[in-house]
Amino acid sequence: MRAVRFYDKRDIRVEEIAEPSEVLDHQVLIEPKLCGICGTDLHEYIAGPIVTPATPNSLTGAVLPQILGHEFSAKILATGKAVTNLKPGDRVSIQPLMAPEDDYFARRGLVHLSDRLGVVGLSWAWGGFGQKAVVDAINAIPVPDSLSDAQAALIEPAAVAVYAVDRGRVTSGSSVLVSGAGPIGALTLLAARAAGASILFVAETNPHRLRKAQEIVPGVIAINPREQNVAEVVRSHTEEGIGVDTAIECVGNEASLNACVDSVRRQGVVVQAGLHIKPATVTPMTWALKDISIEATWCYPVQSWSRIARMIAAGIFPVERVVTATIDAKDVVAEGFEALLDPQGQHLKILVRP
Repeated sequence: MRAVRFYDKRDIRVEEIAEPSEVLDHQVLIEPKLCGICGTDLHEYIAGPIVTPATPNSLTGAVLPQILGHEFSAKILATGKAVTNLKPGDRVSIQPLMAPEDDYFARRGLVHLSDRLGVVGLSWAWGGFGQKAVVDAINAIPVPDSLSDAQAALIEPAAVAVYAVDRGRVTSGSSVLVSGAGPIGALTLLAARAAGASILFVAETNPHRLRKAQEIVPGVIAINPREQNVAEVVRSHTEEGIGVDTAIECVGNEASLNACVDSVRRQGVVVQAGLHIKPATVTPMTWALKDISIEATWCYPVQSWSRIARMIAAGIFPVERVVTATIDAKDVVAEGFEALLDPQGQHLKILVRP
């Protein structure tokens, strides 16, 4: 079968490999349908291996080369003997996180916080960029028939966005700033609107992405930080110039984080959703004087899949709007990874047909 495998920095190969030969009692054999290229995949490509396993993963035993792809939809081809909730032909979305059953956090429903985290498509033998894969049945979540393969593939990044909005305490009537209009930023705008936010701002330096954000979420107030002061624009559109209730940072950038702090009202909430790859200089005294809450997020609660699928099916969370291209796996490097790394590129989310 064909698979996209990561070997090392700037070394991704489309190869023919053996199909899965064994399905354990608690596992399912699946056929990936569509799989998104994630920012984590991009980080591996330009600077890895980071989370992909150069030495065998302590939980899964996986080791490079790694079949990439952790944002994907699939069809069930076969089930292990102990699987009762899935059958061949079922359509699923893959929740990729896994942890030992006896893990302190996993026992409390916090799989994403386990110290021994394994991830399908990053530290598991199989991934969504292969024509077939094996996963534990618990990681294959059925989706409504009304969801397209693209929508089902987008539940994973959508879960990141919904978690950020939840942590930001966004509710009906909230005012929200999202800093960064990449895929997660765009999904966060949609999630905030689904949660009832009435005033939405987006800050983004790439004019193509800024324009796309306005198309994805009509009525959003767009700000280019290279040309405007983010906090000043936000205050000019909020009651008595107090700032927004919630600011969600989706870049992983010092200037972006501090702009969120400056833009949020007193006793507001700043959510750190973007991943910082280096230390940031901040001013905690400002946090104190404004009496604000700083919330940091990592991944998502794994039990959120069905909730997000229902939101999409109800039409209140149109995640498919962030897709800017669907490509064949054979073109994944040139038309996928390299296209997304273009600083002036026009793409948000690129889906791959395995």
